[in-house]
Amino acid sequence: MTRLQQRLQDLAPARLTAIRRGIEKESLRAQPDGALALTPHPAGLGSALTNPHITTDFSESQLELVTGVHADAQAAIDELTRIHQFTYRVMAEAGDEMMWVSSMPCGLPTDETIPLGRYGSSNVGRAKSVYRMGLGHRYGRRMQTISGIHYNWSMPGLSNDEYFALIRNFRRQSFLLLVLFGASPAVCASFVQGRQHELQPLAESEGTLHMPYGTSLRMGRLGYQSDAQASLSVSYNSLEGYGASLQEALTKPYPAYEAVGIRNPGGDYNQLATTLLQIENEFYGTIRPKRVIFPGERPLHALRERGVEYVEVRCMDLNPFMPAGIDAATARFLDVFLLHCLLNDSPPDTPDEIAALARNQHRTAARGREPGLTLERGGREVALTDWGAEILEQCQPIAAAMDAATGTGSDYRDAVAAAVAAWSQPESLPSARVLKALREDHDGSFIRFVRAQSLQVQQTMLALPYPDELHTHFRALANQSVEEQKAIEAADTMPFEIYRQAYLAPRRLIA
Repeated sequence: MTRLQQRLQDLAPARLTAIRRGIEKESLRAQPDGALALTPHPAGLGSALTNPHITTDFSESQLELVTGVHADAQAAIDELTRIHQFTYRVMAEAGDEMMWVSSMPCGLPTDETIPLGRYGSSNVGRAKSVYRMGLGHRYGRRMQTISGIHYNWSMPGLSNDEYFALIRNFRRQSFLLLVLFGASPAVCASFVQGRQHELQPLAESEGTLHMPYGTSLRMGRLGYQSDAQASLSVSYNSLEGYGASLQEALTKPYPAYEAVGIRNPGGDYNQLATTLLQIENEFYGTIRPKRVIFPGERPLHALRERGVEYVEVRCMDLNPFMPAGIDAATARFLDVFLLHCLLNDSPPDTPDEIAALARNQHRTAARGREPGLTLERGGREVALTDWGAEILEQCQPIAAAMDAATGTGSDYRDAVAAAVAAWSQPESLPSARVLKALREDHDGSFIRFVRAQSLQVQQTMLALPYPDELHTHFRALANQSVEEQKAIEAADTMPFEIYRQAYLAPRRLIA
C-alpha cells in the first residue's frame, strides 16, 4: 500500500463529507457587437461594495458573482446558476448587454477608457478604486480585464502546515488543470495592441490571435504576470516564511512605483502605495492561503493571527461551453485533485524549484497540447502526458473514497474518468474545442465565437424556471446592499489620506 493510500484509508469519512467549497466567477459585460460595455454597474444589482453575491472585480464592466459556502459541489453550481439568473434578468431590464463567457476579454477600447470599479464615496470604497487605479498604472488595464473562476476549498481539522503542504503540491501539479480545463487558447487582437507577444494569426482572421497548442493564455505570459512580482521568490514552506515574504513586498518601496507616486500633480491618487504590492490581493498566484477577515482587518494579519481557513484556487478559466462557466463534474474533480495534493508527500520548495514551476506554467499555458511536450520535475525533463497520467491514476482511489463517504453514487469516479478520457484525447479538451469552433463555425473570429456562445448562455439562463421568491430574494439583497453602502458613507469622518496611511501601516500586518 502506498503512503497516499494509507493516508486516504486513515482519513475518516466524516472529514471527507465536511469538505466545503464556494465559487467566485468573473465575467465582463459586453455590448451586442462584442465590444466592452462602458455603462455603470447595473443599479438593479445593488451596491458593488456591499452586495454579498454580486460585485465587480477590476473594472466597472467586470461582474463578479459569489456563492456562499456549500457542503456539496452541485449545490455550489446551483447557487451560482441562481445568481446568474437574477443578474441576466436585471441586465435584460436595463438594455441589451450580455455576460462575456470567455476568460479572455471582448473587444477593448483604449487602455485609459476601460472603466475602473466604483464603490462610492466612503473611505473603504475610495480605497478600492484607488487600488484599481494603481493596478492600471502598474500592469495596464487590459491585463486586468481577464476573467476567471476562483474555487475556494476547505477541510476541517487541517493545520497551517498541512494547508501549505497542499499548496506546494498544487503548485507542482497545477499544469494538469491548465491542460484539462484551460479554455483560452485565442484572443482578440485588441488585447495585445502595442505589446510584444508570440501569438500567431488564426486562419484568415486579422482580428484573432492564438497559440496552436495553447491551453490557457490567461495563465501564461500575457495573463496575470509581472516582472516586478517575478522578483518575488515567495516560499510556501510555512505560514511564517510566506508571511515574511509578503510583508517585505507590502512594505519595501519599489523604484518603478515610486516614480509613479501616490498622487499626480493635480492631487488625484495614482495608487495606494509605492511598495512592490499595494495590498495583499495584488499578489498573483495559482493558489492562495486565505482566511475570512474582520471589517478593516489586513488579510495577512488575519492569516498570522488565526491561521489558514481555506485555499483559493485561481487558475480556472471560464468554460464557454458551460452556462455557469463551470459545472459540478469540474468542481468534483477539483475536490479530488486538492485531496491528492494534500495526501501526497510534499517536500519543501526551493528557489530553484519555484523558478522551474514558473517555467512549467508558461510552457503549459502556451503549448500544453503540443505532442511530446516536457516539463521540469526534480531537475530533469519529463513528458507532460506521463506526469499527468500518473496523477490521474492516483486520483482514482480518492474519487472512490469521496463517493463512498458522500453517497453520491459514482459522481466523483465519473469526474475522474472523464478527465482520464480527455487526457488521452487532446482534441476533446476545452482549448481544442474552442479553436475548432473558431475555425469551423466563425471564420476564425474569436469575437464572433464568444459572442455567439454568450448569447446562447444568456438564452439558456433566461429560459430556466425562475420562481418569484428567487427574484424577491435577490432584489431584497440588492436593496439592502444600497442601504448598507449609504450607512458606511454616513459613518465616515476620517479624511481619506489619514485612512490610507492608517490602513497601510506596517504594524497592522503583524499578529
